[in-house]
Amino acid sequence: CAGCASEERLFHKLFSRYNQFIRPVENVSDPVTVHFEVAITQLANVVWNDYKLRWDPMEYDGIETIRVPADKIWKPDIVLYNNAVGDFQVEGKTKALLKYDGMITWTPPAIFKSSCPMDITFFPFDHQNCSLKFGSWTYDKAEIDLLIIGSKVDMNDFWENSEWEIVDASGYKHDIKYNCCEEIYTDITYSFYIRRLPMFYTINLIIPCLFISFLTVLVFYLPSDCGEKVTLCISVLLSLTVFLLVITETIPSTSLVIPLVGEYLLFTMIFVTLSIVVTVFVLNIHYRTPTTHTMPKWVKTIFLQLFPQILMMRRPLDQMKEKSSKKNPEGLSGKPAKVRFANRRESKLLKERCHCHKSRELATSKRRLSHQPSQWTTENLEHSPEVEDVIDSVQFIAENMKSHNETKEVNAHLLSSIQGYFKDIDPQCELCL
Repeated sequence: CAGCASEERLFHKLFSRYNQFIRPVENVSDPVTVHFEVAITQLANVVWNDYKLRWDPMEYDGIETIRVPADKIWKPDIVLYNNAVGDFQVEGKTKALLKYDGMITWTPPAIFKSSCPMDITFFPFDHQNCSLKFGSWTYDKAEIDLLIIGSKVDMNDFWENSEWEIVDASGYKHDIKYNCCEEIYTDITYSFYIRRLPMFYTINLIIPCLFISFLTVLVFYLPSDCGEKVTLCISVLLSLTVFLLVITETIPSTSLVIPLVGEYLLFTMIFVTLSIVVTVFVLNIHYRTPTTHTMPKWVKTIFLQLFPQILMMRRPLDQMKEKSSKKNPEGLSGKPAKVRFANRRESKLLKERCHCHKSRELATSKRRLSHQPSQWTTENLEHSPEVEDVIDSVQFIAENMKSHNETKEVNAHLLSSIQGYFKDIDPQCELCL
């Protein structure tokens, strides 16, 4: 094959005296111009010119391009400065494309892993700005001049990610002088401005947290007689704790900033804890009775004496006495006390139970009003507001006792009917004994 012989002859001619460790420049003071580009598809495109690898295509049967092993030629030692992996150098096992004018195009496949500072303040609605800084590790600007191909990262073959979206990916060239060296070094930095897609976290994290937080308000809507107030508070607190653990496992660990969703959960947990304390205090106060507890003096002083004076409040009983004193000299009301009973039995029971109290009250009132006319005294004794309150209270107690007795009579009648039914079926039934 004439073409194979020509390519073999060309390869032997190019690399018979070629030294891959010497920078390909005719003058030592001249820099090697290297064009660099990064693609999202795990590729880095590097282009430069090597004057020692030129030939005339007419002498080699019109061959204009050949593929040569990358380890046989000189390559710029371009690495990722902010690499997060121990291996900085790109492997040169792939072949490079060599043209007859000495232009070399090397496109090695590479996966670059870089460290990126995370700002998770607005998680999961956050944006991140990550940079990839490429440059020569040993050659300065006087020896290698890096030029960027285009101003954007090649995203033609990019597949969309389900968690992140690339908003912008721009490249910039920088000439930096470091403290360690006097030379100026050139680097190319690609800045990736990415946005997190928040749909997954919104549906599975944010919305459930909001709904669970609203349940805390319902604790104060439950009546005190309901025994589920504290249980509801503790259930909400445990649910928020689980969501907080999920968030700590999802977001990266950092102590620089605290995400707002974490602050919200912490505040809600504190609020729920305080609601538990308040609920326990309310239940303690609610179930207190005069037989179990005594009102402290400071409560009487503050809530019954100090606050009413500050708020200009007066007791209803004091207002009633003041109105009665304006009409009668001894505070007796002139309004008739009208009490209606459902039957005569209640009226008789009321009279019997009020006889002692009424007799004592009549004796006391007669002694107090001995100097008043007998007609005025007898008429107003039966119209006292204290007597009306006593009559209403006794009537309420009588009605409750009556309903309780009727319920017991119905239950006894029902039990006797059931026992009679089973006794007719089986005389030896244990239920009837």
